[in-house]
Amino acid sequence: MTIIQSKRVLKRKRTSLKETKSRKMFDRAQRYLVGGVNSPVRSFKGVERSNPLFIKKALGSKIFDEDGNRYIDYVCSWGASILGGANSRVVRAINKASMEGLSFGAATNLEVELAAAIQKSMPSLELMRFVCSGTEATMSAVRVARAFSKKDKVIKFDGCYHGHSDGFLVKAGSGLATFTIADSAGVVPAIAGQTLVANYNDPNSVETLLRSESGKNISAIIVEPVAGNMGVVPPKRNFLQELRKLADDYGCLLIFDEVITGFRLGRGGAQEIFGVKPDITCLGKVIGGGMNIAAYGGRKEIMELVAPLGSVYQAGTLAGNPIAVSAGLATLEQLDSRAYRKLEATSLKLQKGLEGVCRNSGTNMLIQRVGSMLGMFFTDQTAVDNYDQVNKCNGNKYSSFFGSMLESGVYLPPSAFETTFVSLAHSDVDIEETVKSAGYSLGSATS
Repeated sequence: MTIIQSKRVLKRKRTSLKETKSRKMFDRAQRYLVGGVNSPVRSFKGVERSNPLFIKKALGSKIFDEDGNRYIDYVCSWGASILGGANSRVVRAINKASMEGLSFGAATNLEVELAAAIQKSMPSLELMRFVCSGTEATMSAVRVARAFSKKDKVIKFDGCYHGHSDGFLVKAGSGLATFTIADSAGVVPAIAGQTLVANYNDPNSVETLLRSESGKNISAIIVEPVAGNMGVVPPKRNFLQELRKLADDYGCLLIFDEVITGFRLGRGGAQEIFGVKPDITCLGKVIGGGMNIAAYGGRKEIMELVAPLGSVYQAGTLAGNPIAVSAGLATLEQLDSRAYRKLEATSLKLQKGLEGVCRNSGTNMLIQRVGSMLGMFFTDQTAVDNYDQVNKCNGNKYSSFFGSMLESGVYLPPSAFETTFVSLAHSDVDIEETVKSAGYSLGSATS
């Protein structure tokens, strides 16, 4: 995490992307899909571009759009593709499973195997339930927390995104931050009122809520242990430990939303790295290797409240389907200690390279990194610890940087509020090409 300033300016003639097919496809898409996309950030409006790219395929560290342009991919399906695009072992596992049926709506041994693999790495998930999305996982986790504690309210943190269920669309990050929407229309006050908002990295703001009149009715504290939906904001020293203590002292549950960090930062997720055991954990992304699967789980006495053992109802036709489970198993099998060492080395090389070109171009960019997650903030602040500080960063500069990097063949997140991800497919050559492109982009921006 360093601020960088400097001298030398690199200049390059900017090239133009071929976007003919993407523009035509976007025009057609807007006749059928809301805004022409199926998730708001994909529209590229957050980086001030008139149309998004339509991606045709991914292979290793690269993605290719419909116009034939090639990009080094640092979105990685928003972190899910930790092995890179179209990993051969994952593809083979999917193909094998698909030959035996896409979905049964019934129990399979494969889902038991994946659950066992997850529990071995994350023992805090004594019992778990598979769902199809991170939103389902966090929504269900809060439901069971309320049933267990017999309390209604939940504390979340400003700028942390936990999916789009009604109760979480209050001061959320991610797409809401990209479009400067603090809350969502359609969320009734009675539901929004059940969510209390604290400041990330500020345990005193949590205790203030717990001591308030509403504090007697707080069922859980939910947190991204490393915030990844307002850039990358690491927890300050002892922040997560303080949350654990506060939850115990005030009789509520601690929920870790590890949809991003689970198996991304290590086999044991953020809870292993920071040494804090939550009561409930939500997982997604990496556990499906790019397919649609997520999970929530925790202490046995809590999870036994979920149907068919208890009275908390939750179900899903495609939950634990064999295709997604097979992809997840094939992904986790490849994530050994050597894989995480490689991810760390590659990510560190990218960080140092970007810091170097910022120094050389006189650009104030703060890079915050935890493992293979990087956040890029155009700011003169020495650290970004919370959502207020994120909002002081220069989003327009990020948009300009995004566009220039795209034209150089580097695909960064199309939002200043998202995470840049490194995969095991990224090579030293990819990093060198990325750093060189950044040098040209920042040199042009400052000339």
